[in-house]
Amino acid sequence: MTVVERREIALVDLLDRLLAGGVVITGDVTLRIADVDLVRIDLNALISSVNAQVPSPFEIVEEAP
Repeated sequence: MTVVERREIALVDLLDRLLAGGVVITGDVTLRIADVDLVRIDLNALISSVNAQVPSPFEIVEEAP
């Protein structure tokens, strides 16, 4: 085993690396019985961190005191 194969990455470090660059998740699931489609689920998601260079697409609404 080489050093690269044995290197362990903590889950939080992996998430930090993925969110820093952004992740696109796409997929679809179809539940089918006897060649009849019963349920179809399509998934399209963009996951990214929000910072000063990439602001949130949602408005922040402040509540009155």
